[in-house]
Amino acid sequence: MAIGGGSLGKVDPATRQKPNPPPSVGFADTSPTGGGPVPVALVASEAGTRRLAAVDDAAAAFGLHVGQKAADAAALCPELVTADHDPDGDRAALEVLSDWCVRFSPAVAIDGLDGLFLDIEGVAHLWGGEGAMLDDLLARLARWGAPARGAIADTPGAAWALARFAPDRTIAPPGGQAPLLATLPVAALRLDEAAQAQLPRLGLFHVGQLLALPRAQLTRRFGAGTVLRIDQALGASREALAFRRPVTPWFDRLAFAEPISVLDDLGRAAGDITALLCARLEAEGQGARRFELVFHRLDGRDYPVRIGLSRPGRDAARITRLLKPKLETVDPGFGIEVVTLWAADVEPLSVAQRSLETGGGVSLEEGLAPLVDRLVNRLGEDRVWRADPYESHVPERSVVRRAPLAPAVEASWDPERPRPTRLFRRPEPITVLAQLPDEPPAHFTWRGQRHRVRRAEGPERIGQEWWRKAFDGVGPGKIRDYYRVEDEAGGRFWIYRQGLYGGDDAPKWWLHGLFG
Repeated sequence: MAIGGGSLGKVDPATRQKPNPPPSVGFADTSPTGGGPVPVALVASEAGTRRLAAVDDAAAAFGLHVGQKAADAAALCPELVTADHDPDGDRAALEVLSDWCVRFSPAVAIDGLDGLFLDIEGVAHLWGGEGAMLDDLLARLARWGAPARGAIADTPGAAWALARFAPDRTIAPPGGQAPLLATLPVAALRLDEAAQAQLPRLGLFHVGQLLALPRAQLTRRFGAGTVLRIDQALGASREALAFRRPVTPWFDRLAFAEPISVLDDLGRAAGDITALLCARLEAEGQGARRFELVFHRLDGRDYPVRIGLSRPGRDAARITRLLKPKLETVDPGFGIEVVTLWAADVEPLSVAQRSLETGGGVSLEEGLAPLVDRLVNRLGEDRVWRADPYESHVPERSVVRRAPLAPAVEASWDPERPRPTRLFRRPEPITVLAQLPDEPPAHFTWRGQRHRVRRAEGPERIGQEWWRKAFDGVGPGKIRDYYRVEDEAGGRFWIYRQGLYGGDDAPKWWLHGLFG
């Protein structure tokens, strides 16, 4: 498995107010398969030819290089061990590593198949400084058989260059990346292949030689991309990073001196970190609708627990009660070392206005919110909903599902045309005895039971919408005549006749709903 790295970054308020690009620390892979005395290389097929896609230090010592034919490499180094290059597998492994790196920074970006960028602004002090943080990160990777190189700089470009071409664990001082980059080869600037191949032929081998040339000459000879890479490395131009997790200030973490694994301890940790984040939300007058609690195991696996609220909230006790039933799905393994909590869909939340009519109590929606949240998080969002009117005269399309406590819509059902409290998903067939042509049925049989009609009202004729071919699930091109009927036992039904007497096909009767 090829492991690589990108950059982690910092901002020092004492030395600088605000950097142009996000600062970063980087680490780069030294061995695609874990290294060792035996030379190892990854092989990929390119235009029908097997070529080396990656080599470790031992293989490089034999003069092997990326792009070399596998047959030539085997001739130069008979003891070479090869494996098929698996970009998809590398990407998946790098994503797992990216999720694990949330221990060090909430903002992690993947760089190709062998690198990560971590924005460490404001978090390095938790490890006793940038150097200690970088040492801890690389030491953990080394223990897992994933040797890597790392560097810290103000910019992602500088951190990328220092991690791969400078001495391991180089830390650039604020604003001091230029002298460190000057001695590095031009490949450290992440140039395109054409420029990277042309520069050495012109005698330009180091970054410092490029920095000494006039910018206009550089742009004219090597293109604007070369100048942009220089500016990004030096901090004169911003570089956007696509973080795997969206950067959000609504994040908290708890690290434990000793790993925890007991369910009660997981519950206490959930309550503690929820209280921390909710206190921040309350101080800022904010509330959140989504929370994600992630348990990070010693072996690098993560177990997320997610909940949602129907209305923005910041009540730590209520949120913890929703989280605790889901903790049983967490497998602590050999122990949980870090817990993180994210809040999403954050919006302003003011103190609820109490109603005078209810004697100082909260509104109906506020009173229902805890119950709705418990049902939604236990049953799923698609199982709890509210029926709202929709502008369509076709019964199946006149109802739309909405969140239980979503804002009310302006549309309403026509009071002159009452609809049943229970509308069947699909109409059910019935057998009817009725007078012709438009009289309501005298009796009907539904699910094997005969009902004698005592009262009836109708018909209400509903035709298909002209822009549709047919009613959903019903025969094409036919109209419906609806009746509201009541049987001798007091049951009220909504039935309809589909089609007209005297046509090519005999009309059919259906039961579509029940009145309460």
